[in-house]
Amino acid sequence: MPPSKRAAPAPAPAPANSSSNPKSKRPRTAAASTSLPAPATLKFKSPAEFFAENKNIAGFDNPGKSLYTTIRELVENALDAAESIHNLPDVSLHIQRIPPHRFRSMLGMDAAPHRVDHSLYKRPPIPEQTTTKNSNLNNNINNPDSHSRPRHTANHVFRVTVQDNGCGMAHDDVPNMMARVLAGTKYCVRQARGKFGLGSKMALIWAKMSTGLPLCVTTSASPSAPITHCVLDIDITNNRPTVISHTKSPNPKTWRGSKVSVTIQGNWTTYRSKILAYMRQMAVITPYAQFHLIFQSNVDAADSKDLEAIFSRRTDHMPPPAREVKHHPSSVNQLILKQLLGLVKPSTTLVHFLSTQLDSIPRSLAVRLINELGPDFTSHMTVSQLQLNHIRQIDALLHAARFDKPNGSCLSPAGEYNLRLGITKELKPTLVATHAEPADVFEGHPFIVEAGVALGGSGMKPGINVYRFANRIPLLFEAGNDVVTKTARDSIRWNNYKISPTTDRIGVICSIVSTKIPFKGTGKEYIGDDSDVIKASVKRAITQCCLQLKTKLVRRAAQKDAAERKKTITKYAPGVAKALVDLFSQVDNADASTRDVVDKVQSGEITKETLLNKLLEHVQQIDKEQAIEYASATGRDHKKTEMVYLAPRAGQEAYLNLWQQRSTKGKHDDKASVSSTVRLSLLKALQVSV
Repeated sequence: MPPSKRAAPAPAPAPANSSSNPKSKRPRTAAASTSLPAPATLKFKSPAEFFAENKNIAGFDNPGKSLYTTIRELVENALDAAESIHNLPDVSLHIQRIPPHRFRSMLGMDAAPHRVDHSLYKRPPIPEQTTTKNSNLNNNINNPDSHSRPRHTANHVFRVTVQDNGCGMAHDDVPNMMARVLAGTKYCVRQARGKFGLGSKMALIWAKMSTGLPLCVTTSASPSAPITHCVLDIDITNNRPTVISHTKSPNPKTWRGSKVSVTIQGNWTTYRSKILAYMRQMAVITPYAQFHLIFQSNVDAADSKDLEAIFSRRTDHMPPPAREVKHHPSSVNQLILKQLLGLVKPSTTLVHFLSTQLDSIPRSLAVRLINELGPDFTSHMTVSQLQLNHIRQIDALLHAARFDKPNGSCLSPAGEYNLRLGITKELKPTLVATHAEPADVFEGHPFIVEAGVALGGSGMKPGINVYRFANRIPLLFEAGNDVVTKTARDSIRWNNYKISPTTDRIGVICSIVSTKIPFKGTGKEYIGDDSDVIKASVKRAITQCCLQLKTKLVRRAAQKDAAERKKTITKYAPGVAKALVDLFSQVDNADASTRDVVDKVQSGEITKETLLNKLLEHVQQIDKEQAIEYASATGRDHKKTEMVYLAPRAGQEAYLNLWQQRSTKGKHDDKASVSSTVRLSLLKALQVSV
């Protein structure tokens, strides 16, 4: 008999004393009978997995940006490697587009792709209200031949190869240095290029995600060392290198340096301008380096868009290398204190720890700080006796007490000479001025601001063109939020310096170097303007450049006015001479002061021609006097001179000293003699070079 469809009667209520009866069972309700979800499994992610899933943080937002970031990371690694051994950097960048058939061959997929089930690729029909312009697309919806053709996309596969003449890498260190995320030699308090410390590791992760091809490294750590050849992949899950091959070969040419090659997906079409702008701005901030860029499209000659650009070296004057420094007391926190305490021996006294592990704390000051901490601290106290509360007290005191500011001697700015030379070489301005601010401090880290303002030239458009650098690397994205952009556009009154911010071609070049750049945003592409000390330093540097340009512009305007006056006088001098001769020839009763001139005019001794010649001679004399006065005011003084070199565009580089100032002992020596000496030395140098 089938069961009844009536609802089952409700269960009888439990007796009042049921809770005291251990054998009594409480009836289950519907909610209680439902099974609970299984507990979540605790999982861990390696650093490689994190950056692979959040690649936009490291600048790998899309294929085009990924191509740009890969080039930037490899080029900056090459510069660091050369500068670490004080070699003039010679960086070669080769970007080669790989055709689809060759890429399939590299993957072992020699057969051309063939679509069998066209419905898998069928696009949805276009709505009827589509304009006539797109009607052809609607007509081809049911055309199998059109469905079998893949969509057009600008993304292609590229092999990016960067070669340098730097320090190279030791044979055993190559796998970890190139294929282990957050492994490197720059994790210290020191000015360094880069923003995350990922370097080529992120490029390898992007290669694994987009093409699946490994990274190839060829390197030699010294001219006498063998050449290392290494082909690497990366184990994302365990964040460790996967070595495909790792061999050595002889080094008969005594080569030293590195060559890194990676195959990735990218978009050259949309990011071509950004890549060229990056290389150009890198040449501005590092004029002592030579960059050779080659782009090979591997298409027919008629449609070829091959490109080759050489950014030549213009000086051999390299900035001093950045030095590692200790933490300033105002920049530490409890975490850093614990890390520093773990680096010393447990028997180290607290006085010795404070005076040796932190900057700006001599031993005498360390004793005063310990006395200030109270009776729980003694001068003989060791770091092993410190508890968590002790560390908190030390941290609070370090932030409350005042210490000497860290100086900027540990930093490596480009230098005014290099900055001016790079601006002149790449932007070709009519006028340029540079200025370097003294070192200042932000959150316990020293920083230096260098600025240059350029006017005119063919490399800039009308208006304010801002070029930003952080630790001597160009910043090309999110410029509108940057402190330099906002200061140049909103805080500088350009008209006060005889500069028009709308019609003049103005280039504002600003470089900020520090042991810690206060980047903003996840991509670290700009420096915020919320730091008053950095903003004030940037404004002062740009203002000083504007004051220099104002002086030059005022003098140039005065010269222009003098030239216009000379032109006007020369134009009207013949008419004036004729009018004067006609006037004096008609005078009958001349007084004593003009009788001599009247007699000479009427006798023919003074004619129109002689009077015109006298007027022109007077104009020439005044012009010479003004030129001498201007040269005396703007001539070179006896301050310390800098070495200036001429570098040929190709061939061997034999630098010539242009400023060969002679020692003068005469008391009548002036700036004019020094200026003539410089001109003779320059002429002699040019004759020797020819």
